[in-house]
Amino acid sequence: MENRRRAKNYFKRAEGAPEPVVVEVKRRVHFNEVDLLGIVWHGRYPVFFEEGSEELGRVCGLSYKDFYESGLRAPIAQLYIDYLKPLCLGEVFTIRAVLVWDESSRINTEYYLLKEDGSIATSGYTVQVLTAAATGEVCIISPPLLERCRTKWKAGEFHS
Repeated sequence: MENRRRAKNYFKRAEGAPEPVVVEVKRRVHFNEVDLLGIVWHGRYPVFFEEGSEELGRVCGLSYKDFYESGLRAPIAQLYIDYLKPLCLGEVFTIRAVLVWDESSRINTEYYLLKEDGSIATSGYTVQVLTAAATGEVCIISPPLLERCRTKWKAGEFHS
């Protein structure tokens, strides 16, 4: 089994695929996010990942509103987290969310929570599958919303 704690990337980059889309959100650890020791409670990390995911969605046309208006949902099928260094009360950190190209009807996102010195505090990934909102059935073929995103991605619209 691959040791993901040491993996540079969680998802393999397909040859010839566009570069991943990367967004960053800077924030500070709030009082309500820590335990009695002043360390971020382990259950908060998926919320931090979600903040990065929301920003990626806004950039790529895959926001919650976009899914809703397209009659789609994107539930989490997998969530994985490596806790490497603690984040503490008042600490400033950066959420880096990385959308990785995939040809199937799913969304692969890597997350890196970076301390101010650039070291990785926490990393992980999510896999989201696309489903029809009305039936809950998994989309076997990529829906138009995802295809529009891919077209813009291939055209380099998400990279500066």
